[in-house]
Amino acid sequence: MSHAAALYGPSGYCGTVNFAEAADGTELAWTSQGEGEPMLLIAGQATAMDGWGPTAALQSRYYRVIRFDHRGIGRSGKGDAERYTTRLFAQDAVAVLDAAGVDLAHVYGHSMGGRIGQWLAIDAPQKVRTLILAATSGGKRPGLGTQPDSAALEALVSGDMARLEPLFFGAEWARNNPQATHTFFNSPASAWAKARHFKASREHDAWNDLGSIQAPTLILHGTEDALAPLPNALQLREHIRGSVLVRVPRAGHGLHLDHPETVEWIRQFIDRKSR
Repeated sequence: MSHAAALYGPSGYCGTVNFAEAADGTELAWTSQGEGEPMLLIAGQATAMDGWGPTAALQSRYYRVIRFDHRGIGRSGKGDAERYTTRLFAQDAVAVLDAAGVDLAHVYGHSMGGRIGQWLAIDAPQKVRTLILAATSGGKRPGLGTQPDSAALEALVSGDMARLEPLFFGAEWARNNPQATHTFFNSPASAWAKARHFKASREHDAWNDLGSIQAPTLILHGTEDALAPLPNALQLREHIRGSVLVRVPRAGHGLHLDHPETVEWIRQFIDRKSR
């Protein structure tokens, strides 16, 4: 189902907002821009699709970029509390792809979006052409997954933009991109939805299933990421067969935005794997 509504993000007009229907009937807002092979962007915890901002615009030069608001976020309905897990969020992503008429897509997930992307590649491998995981983890269990330190975790829970900004973005990029920064940190969401997103991300554990991922996988991770420390990326590389890890020097948790060079790296990776 869909209706016409103009979407304006930090990079200007981004297209018409459409609505997919999730398995439980929840409406999920999504939009599409650009042409070429489909690329699904999956945002992080409690972050709306607008937060992709300039990165979506850059990717749309090469791909048909599809992005969506998670349930409980932005323009999407909230649905039932029990549907708030990373594995069920992956079913929402499939509903969006189906509504967009896409059988096979490149999937790019940031932070919790990367956790969702893992389940998408595990449970719906026929949908995933390549998998890009940025600033994410396979979850936390004894001996696997490295949690943020207490100061970073407190900043995350606080939701205070002034405390979060240096954990995500370089100071110069944030200074030069105030609208994109503000949009990223101010996604419309209730406290109810934010709490359930936080719980879903915290309880993610895909370690036992990562070995079944068949899609060519690129892992992008900042060397200065305090929210998802670098050891998480090293362990992901060990668990996902044939995956490629690129460490992004001096990058924090928001490398998908403040390091636009990663757009070209992704394009090169996809080109290589498509040959």
